Amino acid sequence: MSLSKELEKRSGATCELCGATENLSAFEVAPSKESIAACKVCIDQIENPDTVDANHWRCLNDSMWSEVPAVQVVAWRMLTQLRAEGWPQDLLDMMYLEEETLEWAKATGIGAEEDENAVIHRDVNGVVLQAGDSVVLIKDLKVKGSSMVAKQGTAVRRISLDPENEKYIEGKVGPTQIVIITDYVKKM
Repeated sequence: MSLSKELEKRSGATCELCGATENLSAFEVAPSKESIAACKVCIDQIENPDTVDANHWRCLNDSMWSEVPAVQVVAWRMLTQLRAEGWPQDLLDMMYLEEETLEWAKATGIGAEEDENAVIHRDVNGVVLQAGDSVVLIKDLKVKGSSMVAKQGTAVRRISLDPENEKYIEGKVGPTQIVIITDYVKKM
């Protein structure tokens, strides 16, 4: 049986990632020679990370449970690539891969060990914060070393992140640059 017929039979003529039924083709999962049935949208976004639409990949909530190791590998790689969005990290925490499948998934450099130790800043709701974001204070905060009180509801624009501590961000409240604990802010 040809590869395309085999993939069509296994996938039920749908994209094994998002479930689309049009523009399907075989996508080889490097570095092995195994392939999955994938639609043009999924393949384009896998091959061009700059064009990734994070919401398209919410489909991985279902496909990450596939019994096909090649599908698991692609799901793991995409979730790892998108984990700064917040929800992909939750799926990664639930996902289980056999040891050799995980090695295969990491073989292209996505999700390398140094990335696992990256500091991720999250607001009070668990939303990932990035440098340059704007946040709102959710309670009145006394500023140490001054008589100033930063009031609840104050917007702090263009924050910067502490590279060593996930709980600390910096921003200006009025003319004063202060350090703020992420437990007291909400992303705008």
